[in-house]
Amino acid sequence: MGQREFGIDPDVLNRYAEEIRVAKESGVQIGIVIGGGNIYRGVANSSDDIDKVTGDHMGMLATLINALALQSALEHHGLVTRLISAIRMEVIAEPFIRRRAVRHLEKERVVIFGAGTGNPYFTTDTAAALRAIEIEADVIIKGTRVDGVYDADPEENEGAVLYDSLSYMDVMKKDLKVMDMTAITLCRENKLPILVFNMNKHGNLKALISGEKVGTKVC
Repeated sequence: MGQREFGIDPDVLNRYAEEIRVAKESGVQIGIVIGGGNIYRGVANSSDDIDKVTGDHMGMLATLINALALQSALEHHGLVTRLISAIRMEVIAEPFIRRRAVRHLEKERVVIFGAGTGNPYFTTDTAAALRAIEIEADVIIKGTRVDGVYDADPEENEGAVLYDSLSYMDVMKKDLKVMDMTAITLCRENKLPILVFNMNKHGNLKALISGEKVGTKVC
């Protein structure tokens, strides 16, 4: 969204695509789960007389708009991609089949997972945790607008303290807004670490993948 009130900022889109391209050159396999809050957010729009299930489905479609935009940007930066949707729409995306997704990764393609889990009442966070577990990812890397996980909202509280590392239980007990509790529980049960970092700082993604200390680690 960038500085816009809604929609897609092409400058931000291309900056992210370039960051991902540089990270891909490190030799890692990359799967991306993308949200849709810049277009439609079911929770925020629940007062529009749209029922929860319909709102969630609209949100899933919004993630596919973002996924298509990111796919185009990544391909303009020379990457080979595959878009996979949890909701069947074969004209624009492949249906999610776990073995096929893993094979795409093995062939060095960047895989974009759209439409969340395909089910209402589950967030994009949960979709990220679920897909990461299914493809046996080494880590979830969550890009945000701030430098990691804080004890309070750093955009509202200048005195907020940045955590270097946390346990899953710390996140649950302190009710920290890392990911929703379903996603945190999935990661905890499957021993999947989470790295939270600022995606808007140039070079952060490459530094993180290179092993530098960036952001907050939850494990």
